[in-house]
Amino acid sequence: MIQSAAKITTEMPPEAAMRQAIAHRNAAFDGAFVYGVITTGVYCRPSCAARPAKSENIRLFANPAAAEAAGLRACKRCKPQLTRGGSTQLMLGIAQYIEKNADEPLPLEHLAEQAQLSPTYFQRTFKAVFGVSPKAYQDAVRLRLLKGNLKAGKSVLDSIIEAGFRSTSRIYGHASRNLGMTPSAYRAGGAGETIAYAVRDTAMGALLMAATDRGVCFAQFGSNEAALLGKLRAEFPGANIVASNMSHSPELDAWIQSFEARIGGTAPRPDLPLDLRGTAFQIRVWNFLLGVREGDVTSYAEVAAGAGSPKAVRAAASACAANRVAVLIPCHRVLRSDGGLGGYRWGLDRKRALLDQERARRAG
Repeated sequence: MIQSAAKITTEMPPEAAMRQAIAHRNAAFDGAFVYGVITTGVYCRPSCAARPAKSENIRLFANPAAAEAAGLRACKRCKPQLTRGGSTQLMLGIAQYIEKNADEPLPLEHLAEQAQLSPTYFQRTFKAVFGVSPKAYQDAVRLRLLKGNLKAGKSVLDSIIEAGFRSTSRIYGHASRNLGMTPSAYRAGGAGETIAYAVRDTAMGALLMAATDRGVCFAQFGSNEAALLGKLRAEFPGANIVASNMSHSPELDAWIQSFEARIGGTAPRPDLPLDLRGTAFQIRVWNFLLGVREGDVTSYAEVAAGAGSPKAVRAAASACAANRVAVLIPCHRVLRSDGGLGGYRWGLDRKRALLDQERARRAG
């Protein structure tokens, strides 16, 4: 079992404030203390929605560890043992478990048992931390294994089996939409695949977006069309690269319009199919970034910790630089620990403009 983390603070708010927080189920006090009910033997968060207990039966504790030391058990409804940081650490442990066992069937019930949570609560907490469901996370890890095997020259069948896909129909169906093309085409650098592209002048400069008939496989800024087209051809050297028209990719025009609206500041991040092509650590970094709210910023050190490797700050920065999907994975929200902009694959001017735009929209 992967153990949950308990908060270890010992300072507590004034007793009157704590009792008022319990009476009003004030979530602002969650994490500041927990309260126990001696008649039930359970301890809860201040915001717990359970039936209010009589004042004389309530006992106040600085943290879950203190409540459990007094012989109380955690409420199954509000999960007070899972602080915000504790939830993140617990889910990171589950993510690492998924990566180590990605080639095996991992039902939701099994993962929830590892976390010692109910399946429903576990699913909700995992998605809150990573932005995707446990199943989607496992599929992303399997796809990364599949792509690595294909690029290494292994056969399509061996690559599919070693990545944990139990049948070819699975990968050629649902999973291949995330791959962007069939495994055999990907192994051959896109050979036999038609990739339609479009270039637009946007508020952030020239943008090239490309797609197969299954989804977006490339979205990058550059100085001009020729430079961007060179990068696309380097990514898919065996593919048939064509300028977009409606017969080649009916969805591409709508996708690029929604992308333009996003970087122009008039729309939220579009829900386009993403191809998370990278190492397990890079996938963890990118999924962490997907959870950073618009208008917020984080540091490379926080990204490394959020990806489960607190000491891998440089690797976290490298994972940000390896992001091939501009804006959709918001690596522009990562700053140096001193508040400096740090680096950005598509230029610091674009990074600064995106941050200013998001802060203004958040303030409004």
